[in-house]
Amino acid sequence: MSIGTVSRAFNGNGPIREATRQRVLTTAEALRYVPNSAARTLITRRTMTIGVLLPDLYGEFFSEVIRGIDTAARRLQYHLLVSSSHNDTEEIRAALRAMRGRVDGLIVMSPNIEARTLEANFPPHLPIVLLNCRVEGGAYDSINVDNFGGAHSMTRHLLDAGHRRIAFVRGPRENYDAEERLRGYRAALIEYGLECCPEWEVTGDFTEAGGERAASELLNRHTRPSAVFASNDSTAIGVLSALRAAGSRVPEDVAVAGFDDIPVARYLTPPLTSVGVSITGLGGFATDKLLRAIAERNEHAKQNEILPVRLTVRDSTAARADEPQGSLRSRLSHPAA
Repeated sequence: MSIGTVSRAFNGNGPIREATRQRVLTTAEALRYVPNSAARTLITRRTMTIGVLLPDLYGEFFSEVIRGIDTAARRLQYHLLVSSSHNDTEEIRAALRAMRGRVDGLIVMSPNIEARTLEANFPPHLPIVLLNCRVEGGAYDSINVDNFGGAHSMTRHLLDAGHRRIAFVRGPRENYDAEERLRGYRAALIEYGLECCPEWEVTGDFTEAGGERAASELLNRHTRPSAVFASNDSTAIGVLSALRAAGSRVPEDVAVAGFDDIPVARYLTPPLTSVGVSITGLGGFATDKLLRAIAERNEHAKQNEILPVRLTVRDSTAARADEPQGSLRSRLSHPAA
């Protein structure tokens, strides 16, 4: 039996009778033969692996992103090589170096990534899709969630419900998503004729512990907020925990809202009002874009796409009796949608 016949039996390419293919596979199993992946890569110039670089692997958001990427990749028999950077520049470079030559394409979600870092570690023909990153220029495909629009809509929702003292728990500084959400929050306040007060913008880090610390700080103030808008759902979970421990009722005493709409948000007590997209869908969309780029040898026109978000109102937010709800809107030149 020729080498070519054996190769066709394993690769599924070219003409081969089913009986012959089964004989090759049965013999290989008996001999415990495993095709040499390195040799196959040299011949096909494909590793059938895509790299995924995330800021962290902890938390439901990132696990859902990976699930979406994996589901889409497996449809074309691709595998994943996953690493985290912990938002550290040196870690990013080390992870990229480790993937060099081992992947057919790369999905990168890192707020601290720079174009020159990618250029220094990968050849220009390697397809790369940036997910929720801010990299100047048009050298790479990129996908971003409408962070500004989502935060803007959420703040308007709270304002329309009668809230005036709306605290915002920030995400990490210099994080693109966090800064865009802060910008949306501020823009909505300005549209409604309210001042952006630094005292209502509390430091956070996208974690549950950060949310607890922020809520504790707000609870210790002489004037407490009537609503807390957390920059992501993990932060909102920490806020809910701190409020519950302090005996504050949600939403009767303090309304709470988040961002991302992770799957557990609807099962919290009370269910969390949040902004988001399908997180698994986000990972799948990035993967489909990357696989198309691989098929086209990265010779396609690069695109920057912004995915729309949805506002999902649940029991954690409620109207306030501070002011009749119609009175604020009647004073506005820019009515809420």
